[in-house]
Amino acid sequence: MSPHTGGIEVALALAIVKTLVLVVGSAITYFAFKAYRRTRQRALGLLALGFGLVTLGLVLAGLLYELLDVGLAFGILLESLLVLAGFLVIAYSLYVQ
Repeated sequence: MSPHTGGIEVALALAIVKTLVLVVGSAITYFAFKAYRRTRQRALGLLALGFGLVTLGLVLAGLLYELLDVGLAFGILLESLLVLAGFLVIAYSLYVQ
């Protein structure tokens, strides 16, 4: 089977999944930020930041590739760096008191 089989279907599925990631990730970020504003606990603020970075990273590669004509490899590298940064911030938020 060729890796290019069903290109339009895969592109559509990817767009749908990335949109859902943006919606769900944004909702999680919003609720974490809302909890931070209510409690003013630094850990919740960091948690919101971490989820925001992960969400941004997961959506950014496709946007850069499709809209700004950035190379796919560079977009994936940037995506991975943002996801890594987000996970580091989330881990730190769970560590601090």
